[in-house]
Amino acid sequence: MRIAVAGGTGFIGTHLCTELDQRGHEVVALARDPSGAGLPDGVITKAADATDRDSLAGAVEDADAVVNLVALSPLFKPDGGDEMHERVHLRGTENLVAVAEDAGVNRFLQMSALGADPDGTTHYIRAKGRAEEVVRESPLEHVIARPSVVFGEGGEFVYFTKRLKEIFAPGVPVYPLPGGGRNRFQPIWVGDLVPMLADAISDAEHADQTYEFGGPDVLSLREISEMVFESEGTSITVVPLPMGLAKVGLSVLGSVGFPMGSDQYRSLQFDNVVSENNVGAFGVAEADLKPFDEYLRSTTGQEGPDATAAA
Repeated sequence: MRIAVAGGTGFIGTHLCTELDQRGHEVVALARDPSGAGLPDGVITKAADATDRDSLAGAVEDADAVVNLVALSPLFKPDGGDEMHERVHLRGTENLVAVAEDAGVNRFLQMSALGADPDGTTHYIRAKGRAEEVVRESPLEHVIARPSVVFGEGGEFVYFTKRLKEIFAPGVPVYPLPGGGRNRFQPIWVGDLVPMLADAISDAEHADQTYEFGGPDVLSLREISEMVFESEGTSITVVPLPMGLAKVGLSVLGSVGFPMGSDQYRSLQFDNVVSENNVGAFGVAEADLKPFDEYLRSTTGQEGPDATAAA
């Protein structure tokens, strides 16, 4: 298959393009600036911007499938403000769907998010929900993937936990987590997610399906934070920070250009766990997935601030 991957040089995109290339597919990685992507030699790179429809038409020509991984992080406030979520997630999806239809593409894979909802509580969740509607209303055969937070080399989840502490308690062992860090995640390793995405692109039985993906463990933000700092040999004492104070702090900081704001405060109030883990649809058992703490023990901190959650 010839597969065009929008966002192909980002965190998940780099891993997915590599997986698809190893499976023998002809892969075209699309990005605004694809130079220096570190992709296998067999992967074709093309400059294209999901928010600019004219730049996309030639990029998906002759493709059998299009994958939309273009995304802004829900963990940090985007440059340009929260309105960028609609521009990138919704308008970008509209553009990619339109050019895929014109090119006669057979399948469209949309990277969405758990809890995607046109009436959701954050700009990110609303834009993701509306983008799903665009995909489902299209005549394209499609697959919608809704992962919990994805971790791994090139990701940002570990970095996020450290950055949150820098905001509320820099330089001290006390970690005042908003709400005590009770909100829960079901983090999934990129190395487990990507083969399932590759199957979803090519296998007929996945047509017109929506899948939720989560890892083997449901962990609170407190547990995750303790694991991250412990893996680096640092001891922290987590204390609850009233959500009202967290709201004021993040709202004020966000208004003066800090990379977190009101959306991030709202996202800390709800869980990010699957309603049903669909890994079984790909012949995978939860017990076979890599736990978050195992990843931390095997890495020296290869995540960083420049990665995005789903790009």
